[in-house]
Amino acid sequence: MKEFLLIFRNSTDPHANPSPEVIQERMNWMAGIAAQNKLADKGNRLSSNQAKTVRPGDVVTDGPYTEIKEFISGYVVVRTETIEEAVALAKKNPILKDGGNIEVRAIIQPNEKH
Repeated sequence: MKEFLLIFRNSTDPHANPSPEVIQERMNWMAGIAAQNKLADKGNRLSSNQAKTVRPGDVVTDGPYTEIKEFISGYVVVRTETIEEAVALAKKNPILKDGGNIEVRAIIQPNEKH
């Protein structure tokens, strides 16, 4: 089994808290993955208030999103046989109904070729 990072991106207000219904829908999605024994790390939400971007030349700017219209709101790590299987799990995430998107990336192990 390989591990894949699912990175959640949104373009809505990064300071808004999701409704209890949205939280429950997201938790149900994650519980479904856990029930299949495919959840490697439940991840966390990421702060948009306490964020800085560090660039070359000792340049530090506020926020995680200075030049993009989307921000990364969180992540989880899933364990599947293929990236296609990880994508299938991502396609069921409720963030997609709110205009968000999910980037799926393989996690390369130290002894693995990329």
